[in-house]
Amino acid sequence: MALACEALALVGLERRDDAEAALEAVLVSRAQDRPVFRELFDAYFREPDLAAQLVPTAIPAVEADDAPRKPLSRAQEALSPQGDHPAAVLPPPGAPMERDAAMSASERARLRQADFNALSASEFRWVERLARETRLPIPQYTTRRTRQGVRGPQIQWPLALRMAARTGGELLQLPRRERCRQALPLLVLLDVSGSMERYARMLLAFLHAATRSLRRRDVFAFGTELTDLGEAMRESDSDRMLALAGRAIADFAGGTRLGDSLATLRRRHGRRLVGRRTLVLLVSDGLDTGEPQQLARELDWLRRHSGRLLWLNPLLRFDRYAPLAQGAAVLHARAHGMLAVHNLDKLDALAASIAALLRR
Repeated sequence: MALACEALALVGLERRDDAEAALEAVLVSRAQDRPVFRELFDAYFREPDLAAQLVPTAIPAVEADDAPRKPLSRAQEALSPQGDHPAAVLPPPGAPMERDAAMSASERARLRQADFNALSASEFRWVERLARETRLPIPQYTTRRTRQGVRGPQIQWPLALRMAARTGGELLQLPRRERCRQALPLLVLLDVSGSMERYARMLLAFLHAATRSLRRRDVFAFGTELTDLGEAMRESDSDRMLALAGRAIADFAGGTRLGDSLATLRRRHGRRLVGRRTLVLLVSDGLDTGEPQQLARELDWLRRHSGRLLWLNPLLRFDRYAPLAQGAAVLHARAHGMLAVHNLDKLDALAASIAALLRR
């Protein structure tokens, strides 16, 4: 806001288009947000009351371009960033303003409970933006390292002597050292098979934004083979991350062979598991087409080399769901817990559910 005031002071308020350009330059950072800013700027001068309603609820009308576009692969199409969509078309100057209440309070509540697989294209983009804002605080553990504190069992004598020297030999406070705490190492295994196609992009965007502050975070995608998404997850922007993941995943929307993928993880990336502290989040519907005996052996190995194995299953959206398929039955028998991740409300409750399962 301070930068916007400075920009207006530099360009002046004599010309409305100059003021609009100055504010757009400092307030908008993404190309797809420019049409939204221009429409709201124009609405403010024509009808301020309507502009106040548009701020929390308006969605600009989007018209597709009739020009042919280069076809993308199925993986790139499903994981393409928002910038690949056509730009929004603004109404002509002086045209009557129409309020689009698609994101009113009741509609927002509906979208929070809607299954990701049942959303339209425009709804999916808005829910994905909300998913990126959802937090996932990972439970922490006490490390062997210490730091300065007030309640630690160990007195920090060098600091205590320096403090006493500054107060003429009087020690007013005993500085202590306490044990550090850090989040559990996280290993994410994400199913990108055909039955998980609509969930893969949403959960990738969610996990990228919610776990970016973790010191140890390893993410793999699996279908018929295992794909390391470590390089893509290091991107700071979620859209660029999704684009890199789309180019890296060769078996997107194919079959599911979890046993083979876990065998690859054991042979090539076994050191990613940090002893008995690693928290494994396996995101899949359990519709595996591999050998159940191999899947059972690999899951037993994964349990021995990790702290907790949690199965995040979108099929829990069905009230009477039961893991009757062979792969689902093996997963259910060896996972420490099964949680639902099919809508925004379940993503919000995911952190509390994980903490409850770890306490149990």
